[in-house]
Amino acid sequence: MKTQAEVSLLNKVNLAIDQLRPFLHADGGDMELVEITPDFIVKVRLKGACKECAMSAMTLKAGLEDAIKIAAPEVLAVQSIDDGGV
Repeated sequence: MKTQAEVSLLNKVNLAIDQLRPFLHADGGDMELVEITPDFIVKVRLKGACKECAMSAMTLKAGLEDAIKIAAPEVLAVQSIDDGGV
């Protein structure tokens, strides 16, 4: 069972992702939240066009990571994982 703090963090991270989703969809891509580690690393999986896009690293760092850190300052980093799992 998740603590109230864990649920709050999850909600903040999902909200930040949801705010970026329209921009990702416009380019044929998407991303999903895979996990938030105990050491506050957010792991996402890039999907669709985002998976192969040369700009995905910039989207991840300058877009998603910044948005998440504003919404949830306790997050230390955002990392992308491949379809092979964590």
